[in-house]
Amino acid sequence: MGFDQQGGKILDKGMSRVAKAGTRPSGGGYWYPEARRPSSVDVLNLLRSYRESEQKMRARTRSSMKMGESDLIALRFLLRAQKAGEIVLQRDIANLLNITSASTTSLVDRLCKSGHVRRIPHPTDRRAVVVEATVETDQEVRETLGVMHARMIEAVDSLSDEDADTVARFLILLNDAIRED
Repeated sequence: MGFDQQGGKILDKGMSRVAKAGTRPSGGGYWYPEARRPSSVDVLNLLRSYRESEQKMRARTRSSMKMGESDLIALRFLLRAQKAGEIVLQRDIANLLNITSASTTSLVDRLCKSGHVRRIPHPTDRRAVVVEATVETDQEVRETLGVMHARMIEAVDSLSDEDADTVARFLILLNDAIRED
């Protein structure tokens, strides 16, 4: 991997695309060899650029599914829980989103009205109501995000085991660095 001093771009042999780093790496230039390793700032700027791209992707997804951020987070939570065979109550959604029970009721009402979720009786507790995503919602999410998720998995799968371990360790260290004590 090398850096193009003209545009602050990361170049990788064999890759047909050029990803902007968002900053010019230090070192190198017309008279000097290009930098062999990105600086700490370069890496953090790339991470920032990834987050911005992810936020734009989420906005496109929300727009195509005609829902807000909290709605989409709740749906992802419901789909993940259903896949794991877990039961989700409204209070679980409230805890996830850190919102009041009234706000959660409004959110679930909205998702029921749009056909994304449904309320069903709890299998063992007559007083409780389970919230679950509909089969159509699962299909819609897969159609909306499937191609993008496949490209992301392909990118990760293209890494060597050593590189994947390094990326994972790096992300764990960053998470630890910004996590509240």
